[in-house]
Amino acid sequence: QVQLVESGGGLVQAGGSLRLSCEASGRTFRRNAMGWLRQAPGKEREFVAAISWTGGSTPYASSVKGRFTISRDNAKNTMYLQMNSLKPEDTAVYYCAAGSELWVGVRTNEYNYWGQGTQVTVSS
Repeated sequence: QVQLVESGGGLVQAGGSLRLSCEASGRTFRRNAMGWLRQAPGKEREFVAAISWTGGSTPYASSVKGRFTISRDNAKNTMYLQMNSLKPEDTAVYYCAAGSELWVGVRTNEYNYWGQGTQVTVSS
């Protein structure tokens, strides 16, 4: 059974930091692009960041560029999202997802496997 499990979410004050992790089990995603997407209450799920299987391509949403950093450790089948300078508008459920082996997706419909999500709440 393929599983993606997120961890590291929580409550933090504006300006603070959190590090999200996503561990895959059941199969390896070493050759797949991986991504972080989020969904705030009442809003559609949106792209946050993605990473190619080599780590050489890392597109970011403009709203998080310069504050968030995505990385992966293929040996551990794990992906990370370091979030700094958090803002109240970053409050959302954050999902990790696995996508294509051929390109790095920046849209939600380009991802095939999804985790259950982890809540991030940023207080003002």
